[in-house]
Amino acid sequence: MMMMSSIKALTPRMRFNYSKPIIDNMVFKLHYKLTVVLLLCFMILVCGREYFGEHIKCLSDQGVPPHVIQTYCFFMATFTIVRHYNESLLEGGFLPHPGVGPILESDETIRHTYYQWVPFVLFIQSICFYIPHYIWKSKEGGRIKALVEGLQYASLALHDTDMQAGSINVPSKQTLESRVDLIKKDILLRLRITRTWSRWLISMEVLNLLHVMIQVWIVNKFLHGSFISLGLNVMKFKHWGDMTDPLELVFPKVTKCVFHKYGPSGSIQQHDALCVMALNIIHEKIYVILWFWFLFLFIASFLGVVWRFVSFFMFRRSLRFNEIVFRHISKSKFNPYNVINVVNGCEFGDWLFLYYLAKNMKSATFHELFRSVAEELEKRDIPYNNKEDDNVEKGSEPVLLGKVDYDDETLPLKEKRT
Repeated sequence: MMMMSSIKALTPRMRFNYSKPIIDNMVFKLHYKLTVVLLLCFMILVCGREYFGEHIKCLSDQGVPPHVIQTYCFFMATFTIVRHYNESLLEGGFLPHPGVGPILESDETIRHTYYQWVPFVLFIQSICFYIPHYIWKSKEGGRIKALVEGLQYASLALHDTDMQAGSINVPSKQTLESRVDLIKKDILLRLRITRTWSRWLISMEVLNLLHVMIQVWIVNKFLHGSFISLGLNVMKFKHWGDMTDPLELVFPKVTKCVFHKYGPSGSIQQHDALCVMALNIIHEKIYVILWFWFLFLFIASFLGVVWRFVSFFMFRRSLRFNEIVFRHISKSKFNPYNVINVVNGCEFGDWLFLYYLAKNMKSATFHELFRSVAEELEKRDIPYNNKEDDNVEKGSEPVLLGKVDYDDETLPLKEKRT
């Protein structure tokens, strides 16, 4: 009967979604989740040639077997001729394909070798976009998870003893209070000692922004300087029914290849081949999508970094800013006096850590933690400018239960259980 009544009491409160601890923001997730998945999908699409035909199909005279000329042209690259991109000649029917026609010694050619490396480049890019997240996750060390573990069930804390409801360990009121006190001590013991948690987070966010710029530069080099203006050219072009379009110059559908071999008399014979680049239909779509995605990613990353710097300059200068930020994340109203105590007793690294604690804790639990931290900081009366002033009367020194040494600052505070 007691168990049934407990379950009935808990049922209205069991409206929560368990999720992994949040240690980064949405912009960070765009880099290591969506971008990585997008690049891997493109790689699989390019590699699945049995669904889209051969990579290359070449047509030549009978002097060279088809499989030989195709293998040669794929490995040695094909080319197009700049002179034969003349739009009037193409529309007049004097040239069958853009960039394809008779070649002279003085003609400028464009060699196309990128198609050999597209799957490898896409795979390497996906790894590069994941690296900042891997570094941050290793430096974060699971500290947020260790501190807030079990607090997702804080709304179920109704009884004086811990309960087990299936696989869920429902904390008691006393357990909940001890966990909040543990987090408070972990925060306070680290004030002005170690703040690299926040520094690493900000560093990786800046790295994400720089990395997008580097990726654009790499892809531009990979496509012979055509990637930076690719999206703009696509948006400007209107007549897609014409034989020439902005994508044809970068991703030609038909190219030329020259194969040399020795004839029966020992003289060198030249064999011209026309090669159909089947996968360029896929390549052009991939890189147009990547152009717009990288642009969006750059803007989002830039705004994310700007927000970090705005937070850095505003968190101690505006009470209203702090109230809005914490009210938005925890859905509760804070006492302005407590906000002032926390802001004056913390630096930006501590403030940012509190912000992420708020994202991982229930509103009522974080509100209690915030109040407790504010009261403790008020007792300590720590000046935020780190300068000793004999004319300023200091508050009482904190009473610590013992000195805690940390070999790894990412580890949470650990207390002996009695």
